[in-house]
Amino acid sequence: MESLMHFLILICVLTNSHSEIAANEFQEQSNLETYIVHVELPDPDDAEYGTNAITGEDLESLYNSFLPTTATTAAISNATLPHIVYSYHNVFKGFAAKLSAEDVKEIEKKPGFVSARQQKLLSLCTTHTPSFLGLHQNLGLWKESNCGKGVIIGILDTGIVPDHPSFSDEGMPAPPAKWKGRCEFNSSVCNNKLIGARYFHDGNGSPLDETGHGTHTASIAAGNYVQGANVFGNANGTAVGIAPLAHLAMYKVCTAIGCFESDILAAMDAAIEDGVDIISASLVGGDYQFYANSLLLGAYSATERGIFVSCSAGNDGPSKSSLSNEAPWVLTVGASTIDRNIRATAVLGNKEEFQGETINQLKDFPPTLFPLFYPGKNQDDIKSKYCASKSLNNTEVRGKIVVCIDGGTISGIEKGENIKAGGGVGMILINHKNDGYTTFADAHVLPATDLSYADGLKVIAYINSTESPMAAISFKGTVFGDNHAPMVASFSSRGPSRASPGILKPDIIGPGVNILAAWRHSIENNTNTKFNVLSGTSMSCPHLSGVAALLKSVHPNWSPAAIKSAILTTADLVNCAKNPIEDQRHHPANIFATGWGHVNPSKATNPGLIYDIDPKDYIPYLCGLNYTNREIGILLKRKVNCAVELRMPEAQLNYPSFSIIFGSPVQRYTRTVTNVDEANSTYTVKIIPPAGVNLTVEPTTLGFSQANQKLTYEVTFTLVASPAKSRVSQGSLSWTSTKFSVRSPIVATINGK
Repeated sequence: MESLMHFLILICVLTNSHSEIAANEFQEQSNLETYIVHVELPDPDDAEYGTNAITGEDLESLYNSFLPTTATTAAISNATLPHIVYSYHNVFKGFAAKLSAEDVKEIEKKPGFVSARQQKLLSLCTTHTPSFLGLHQNLGLWKESNCGKGVIIGILDTGIVPDHPSFSDEGMPAPPAKWKGRCEFNSSVCNNKLIGARYFHDGNGSPLDETGHGTHTASIAAGNYVQGANVFGNANGTAVGIAPLAHLAMYKVCTAIGCFESDILAAMDAAIEDGVDIISASLVGGDYQFYANSLLLGAYSATERGIFVSCSAGNDGPSKSSLSNEAPWVLTVGASTIDRNIRATAVLGNKEEFQGETINQLKDFPPTLFPLFYPGKNQDDIKSKYCASKSLNNTEVRGKIVVCIDGGTISGIEKGENIKAGGGVGMILINHKNDGYTTFADAHVLPATDLSYADGLKVIAYINSTESPMAAISFKGTVFGDNHAPMVASFSSRGPSRASPGILKPDIIGPGVNILAAWRHSIENNTNTKFNVLSGTSMSCPHLSGVAALLKSVHPNWSPAAIKSAILTTADLVNCAKNPIEDQRHHPANIFATGWGHVNPSKATNPGLIYDIDPKDYIPYLCGLNYTNREIGILLKRKVNCAVELRMPEAQLNYPSFSIIFGSPVQRYTRTVTNVDEANSTYTVKIIPPAGVNLTVEPTTLGFSQANQKLTYEVTFTLVASPAKSRVSQGSLSWTSTKFSVRSPIVATINGK
């Protein structure tokens, strides 16, 4: 659990341990790795495999024909020899196989071979959030969408605990007739809420969640109502997902060590076939190039089938260009705070008080002052301030409250365990500078509070000011009304996109800090309450998946791009205090932290205008990125010739934003909007130009005479003058009517002289 409480996402390359195998009749095979192999289908005129009539059996036969001779004859009897692990039918044409480097060289010689690469390992990146997002029972969007009734959300994660009360099917309708999935639990535990559960680990295992992560994310997206949900009595209330009447299908692709690409592709292949409407993937990693990223490759195929895909932006913030899942056909979700705190106050001997957080509120802890000790004071060992176990062996911690700096090689919970083992009575955990004011309500093993970086400096200053520092920890329980919320979480990955800087990413931020949701077991003793509080873009992603399910229920014919447009153009730009959304430093957050802003589900259901994208529009966009015909063919599952396609600059894609990188001083782009409200409506443009840029729009008024009518406008961006230093400035373009304001953010990257 502790590893999941801290969300530093690492993009890792799989390095398997190898075993030597021998067979009497075959040359010794070793160093087998899982490779993902892309192939082309034969010509339609091929007598055996004509694509006009190709079947699943034909594909299996075709895929097996690529394996080396020794593999095809031996794999049946000896699974350690080269063999196919998964055959893909929907995400692309190809397969995953256990192969040696020599096997791959043989496969490369086969007609129809496209590419082969070793798979990578991807990583895993509530009682209050529905009301914080303006969702209330029998009112507004929940009433209009019937809480997502009839929509199927597919979750790619660590599995699920099927008997958790969040997955009760009380009040749930039967799944839609289109559903073709299955339940792979040993007993018949699926129901009208959890309509499918499958696992993908080279054919081994069960859909049962062994870490808790998948249970948590699934309940955020579409958990049923559970009264009295809490952790240690805190955040008490009725737990419910964002789309409580939506159906869930779990695709287990991850274990505690991560998520293998071959499993992810197999799960997405199955989800498309099963008939899901939404795919929620709280996963990051892999290559940033779209054609080499399995998650984005599968997402493209899903989008072509009308399936909405929501992905985590990643937890590598606040570093610049740290985000994952940058493709324009997925929703890339960053994380924000909510206005609820699980408060624990640090009270110093000089009567100063600092508000922090912890989920484990020890009500019997005495409010008296204890000696306060900071291992990092006057120590040559730089690790001592992180309260590593070895650094505490030679320090006086018994009977004291100990100050630790968050970070180092161990988690905050492990720091507390070290202090407790040394006889310490409590811990004040001080944020690393990068975390700023983002505090975490972790389940500490002793009285503790997590303070902001700014408040932590004041605590250390107090320690340095007196020979006998003292402190107490006072527990305040659940407190609402943090006016800084929503604030961008420190860990939430930032743009700009590396893969496609002409597309603004992340798209949106949503609740992802200290989120209470279902857990695989009780983290308390002597209680049946199975909930936990976690933080990460893993939590914000399913919030948006649930929102997409609500919109899909209201607008079943909307495309994934239309749903995304509605979510983005209606996003909020201000916090609870009506000030601009802030970052972890309490500074105004920039556009590469917030994207369009914070999700507002109720406004998204009726956005007025939408920016739609047909999947075929991505072809000239991809050609414009200078991908090769073969690389684009991998994504599209068919041959492409960019020499005859219209190459499109990135900023010309009909995305509801403008990310302008000034090479030439004058740039023109068009956008097409669709009227999704009343037949007769008129919109007028409102422009806030980025600093240093002149901006003109033609026409300045859009007059619609019918519903679903499309109109096009052109925007001209003119650089006024190059600054001495390179800079990024932001603005916006909004179409306003008597009812709506449809906002598109603008970011201009201007190179210095």
